[in-house]
Amino acid sequence: MNKVIIFSAPSGSGKTTVVNHLLSVMPELGFSVSATTRKPRPHEVNGREYYFLEESDFRKKIENNEFLEHEEVYRGILYGTLKSEVQRLWEQGKTVIFDVDVAGGLRIKKEFGENALSIFLRPPSIEVLMDRLRKRSTEVEHQLQMRIEKAQLELQFENQYDVVLINDQLEETLAKAEHIVRNFIQSE
Repeated sequence: MNKVIIFSAPSGSGKTTVVNHLLSVMPELGFSVSATTRKPRPHEVNGREYYFLEESDFRKKIENNEFLEHEEVYRGILYGTLKSEVQRLWEQGKTVIFDVDVAGGLRIKKEFGENALSIFLRPPSIEVLMDRLRKRSTEVEHQLQMRIEKAQLELQFENQYDVVLINDQLEETLAKAEHIVRNFIQSE
């Protein structure tokens, strides 16, 4: 049975850290690389963190129904999950794990129903989230404000996820995430 695991969280909540940990300790998982039109950050590699596409290419793929889900997260910045990426991982016998925004996570959950486990990772508070985003130093102040406003909106959707995991103490969060994911994979 082909299963998927969805991790969603406001930006800065730690979902990439949690997903990377799970991938490092659970070889049965395969990471679904999303597509985006945003420019790569200095350490990012095309095809590893994201498939970096030109906006015109991304929109052509939308027209061709090549996405499981997609969204214009910020004006001119699109993100999406390619159907071919999910198929590629299933063909390798992997359980697909997604690191996606809240709207995309809910669409994927709807698509796969009970074959999907959706986990909402949240910070202990908005203040902690703001602090984490500032320490990341990847945004200028107006971008930071946009992310915080978006996070406040996204937190309203946590009750639509199967599990809400509060990322307060990282080691504890990683252990809980592992337990939750292993139980789902082993369930029939």
